Amino acid sequence: MADILTKQDGPILRVTLNQPERGNAVSDAMVAELTGIIEGADKLSSVVVLRGAGKDFCVGRAVMGAAPKSDPDAYERRAFSDVVFNCYGAMRASKVPIIAVIQGRALGFGCAIAAACDITLASDQAVFQVPEMAHNILPTMVMSSFVDRVPRKAISYLVYSTAEIAPDRALSFGIVSDVVPAAKLDQAVETLCAAILKAPRPAIFGVKEYVKTAPDMAVYGAVEFARNLHATVNSSGEMRRKH
Repeated sequence: MADILTKQDGPILRVTLNQPERGNAVSDAMVAELTGIIEGADKLSSVVVLRGAGKDFCVGRAVMGAAPKSDPDAYERRAFSDVVFNCYGAMRASKVPIIAVIQGRALGFGCAIAAACDITLASDQAVFQVPEMAHNILPTMVMSSFVDRVPRKAISYLVYSTAEIAPDRALSFGIVSDVVPAAKLDQAVETLCAAILKAPRPAIFGVKEYVKTAPDMAVYGAVEFARNLHATVNSSGEMRRKH
């Protein structure tokens, strides 16, 4: 059984974490594979839809809580962690928007990628948690995915409390974009994809480029970036065609 399923559905790349019997807990190989999929998505796709098979989205990393096989030094530990940081980076750097679809549990790494995606739609039955501190793991990997999404007090609460939170709380924290009834989750995804795909590809790319960059700029620079991007994208032939 493939760890990750991909399906090219016209301009939509549908990606499914496919280990439902373990809650889609990811191995490092799965994380690296997901990174590669995201990095190449814009070649054929205008949007990526990421979800988990079965009842859960992703309950974290398969190695979480396991005793280390050795006592690595700092650089070895850093290399061990890079596979995860690279995945978050690929999601931020992707030219196309990534939609996370959250059913069931999104824990640890699952909660992190839910936050890292551009848009996250959650079932009203979803559950979010950062349990690392309960396993004597400093969760700065997860925290790094939150840093440009989640307010400081919310990050501190999630990490220190290790509490499970409901989707409405995840919405208020900035992890989730919208919460819909479980029975309507799939339709909400398709409606969102249809809305995105009404726009030409340069506009889809341009929105992602601006959102990933401008919030970290000084106001004047963000305005000038908007001015230049607006002129560049709207002058493209595809934008000037009538749809």
